[in-house]
Amino acid sequence: MADGEDQCRAGQEPGPEPGEEFEIVDRSQLPGPGELRRAAKPRAAAEGWSAPILTLARRATGNLSASCGTALRAAAGLGGADGGANGAARAASKCQMMEERVNLMHMMKLSIKVLLQSALSLGRSLDADHAPLQQFFVVMEHCLKHGLKVKKSFIGQNKSFFGPLELVEKLCPEASDIATSVRNLPELKTAVGRGRAWLYLALMQKKLADYLKVLIDNKHLLSEFYEPEALMMEEEGMVIVGLLVGLNVLDANLCLKGEDLDSQVGVIDFSLYIKDVQDLDVGKEHERITDVLDQKNYVEELNRHLSCTVGDLQTKIEGLEKTNSKLQEELSAATDRICSLQEEQQQLREQNELIREKSEKSVEITKQDTKVELETYKQTRQGLDEMYNDVWKQLKEEKKARLELEKELELQIGMKTEMEIAMKLLEKDTHEKQDTLVALRQQLEEVKAINLQMFHKVQNAESSLQQKNEAITSFEEKTNQVMSSMKQMEERLQHSERARQGAEERSHKLQQELGGRSSALQHQLSQLHEQCASLEKELKSEKEQRQALQRELQHEKDTSSLLRAELQQVEGLKKELRELQDEKTELQKVCDEQEQALQEMGLHLSQSKLKMEDIKEVNKALKIRKCCSEPCNLAEMMMLQVAGPKLEPRSSGSGFSAVSCSLTLGLDHRCPNEGNEKWQKEIQGHTWLKDDEATHCKQCEKEFSISRRKHHCRNCGHIFCNTCSSNELALPSYPKPVRVCDSCHTLLLQRCSSSTGS
Repeated sequence: MADGEDQCRAGQEPGPEPGEEFEIVDRSQLPGPGELRRAAKPRAAAEGWSAPILTLARRATGNLSASCGTALRAAAGLGGADGGANGAARAASKCQMMEERVNLMHMMKLSIKVLLQSALSLGRSLDADHAPLQQFFVVMEHCLKHGLKVKKSFIGQNKSFFGPLELVEKLCPEASDIATSVRNLPELKTAVGRGRAWLYLALMQKKLADYLKVLIDNKHLLSEFYEPEALMMEEEGMVIVGLLVGLNVLDANLCLKGEDLDSQVGVIDFSLYIKDVQDLDVGKEHERITDVLDQKNYVEELNRHLSCTVGDLQTKIEGLEKTNSKLQEELSAATDRICSLQEEQQQLREQNELIREKSEKSVEITKQDTKVELETYKQTRQGLDEMYNDVWKQLKEEKKARLELEKELELQIGMKTEMEIAMKLLEKDTHEKQDTLVALRQQLEEVKAINLQMFHKVQNAESSLQQKNEAITSFEEKTNQVMSSMKQMEERLQHSERARQGAEERSHKLQQELGGRSSALQHQLSQLHEQCASLEKELKSEKEQRQALQRELQHEKDTSSLLRAELQQVEGLKKELRELQDEKTELQKVCDEQEQALQEMGLHLSQSKLKMEDIKEVNKALKIRKCCSEPCNLAEMMMLQVAGPKLEPRSSGSGFSAVSCSLTLGLDHRCPNEGNEKWQKEIQGHTWLKDDEATHCKQCEKEFSISRRKHHCRNCGHIFCNTCSSNELALPSYPKPVRVCDSCHTLLLQRCSSSTGS
């Protein structure tokens, strides 16, 4: 402190900082350190003073007197200070601020200590009229005002510590109640009064230290209100916060109504800090009271912790309820999905049955239609046969008529010219007939090609369409007959042409002989014209019949195309039936697998229950003694496993437990070898694989599914299927035979045989 004063005096003793308010007290009115010591000695001899309080009071009075003296000297020398000594003034102001921080910190320690001692004597319940409490608020106010910046306005300078306290509301939502209640008090008109009321309420809540700690942790916000060398910006602020934690023990009952907080004068009374210590008897009573109050505070702290834990548990319960509700929703959704899938499966089955019935009905309808068409086709064939017979008859009659015409031509040579014209007409008709015959041949060839294609396609059809193929083949035979008949007609036409040529020759010969008979034969020529007209009519009727045949052929083509389309539809329906049957088989397989899995799970559960009961019995036997086992013990356990099925452990449970007891008693009499632990580790296995790490059996490499479940080998720790790990052996670490894979089974049997042989 003396060094700080020397440094401050060397720097021209600056005046007080404009942001601080200090009362200027005459130094002559303040008691000196010597007077205080002389006044304290007789009282200390009579009543017994406490040494720590006296030392702290002496330090505080000395520091305050020094700070007041420096402040007075700075105020006296402020007018004559030169503007060129700004650096020295700043250093001196820093020194002064440091001294003030130290003094305020010591005063805070004294005030808190005196307040706690007085509270212990009064039972830790304090009122607003309690003098140490008032002095504590005065010291606290000085600490908050230290280094506070001045806000300038039109009215004047405003310096209040309520501004930084308002930040607590933003940083800590719990302090919002204090701020609102302070603002709503009608008696408070100044910021200083509001700040004092805020301190009162924070102390009553026992959270004054917490709120100030939040402020000091956010120094970037406090820099707007305090200077860098202020108490709240330095380490002394954290020390004061630590001292304020002890005030949580007190119960303060402060009434803000009727209190004039705006006009109170903040003067520190040092007389409170020079008090005597009470008698020992009173101290014992106070110690008892303090114990009771400590227990009370401990119970309050426990209640706080329990309330915190209850809050945490409530949040956890809410989270669990949310998760439970989500799981229930998922379960309901899954059940709805299963129900919907079952309904869809039922619908698909019904649709499958409907499609099957429709397909069967369509097949029956097509069969009936084909039968009806075959019957109509046979009827039309009969009509065509009758027409062809009529045509043959007409041809025969034409032959007879032509023979008669030849005889008449021999008789009627004079009508040569007219006969030539008639023959030309006949030649034109024959040419037309030949053209129609060529067209019919082409059409017949096309019909043949189409019939061949239909024949190749209908070969792959069902037995119901074979009758149609037979009808088509019969139709081809009839068309061949028609072709042969047309060829015969062509031959007859050629014969008639030859006969005509012969008749022409004969006519040339008879022209000379029968020249005079022309007049008589004119009447016969008119008859011949009539006969030609009738022949033309007959030819027209034949053409119409041929056109009808062509139409019938076109109709048959259309029916064949319709039959093809129906065949394609039948094939599509068959494919759909096959797909539905495949889906049905897959679903049946899945259902069978799930049923098998459920059966296996039931078997496993029953076996596990039985094993648990056996393990409990064996554990009771093995609790008698525990000792390391030798390789020969493993051999004995192997032998027991071989004899295990004969013991029938599930009948009464006594056989297996007796064998395990004998094993444990036999193990107690044997001493472990040096390599026993190593050998036992080899037998027990290496690493225990997780279920997620294995997707295939290690031995047969088959993929695991619902029906093919996973099983751990208790020796090597790998995962196998049921067939590859169906063996069971007794291991040292297990009280009864457990599941072992095939390779471990053979290896352990070999070791057992080798150990028994040796």
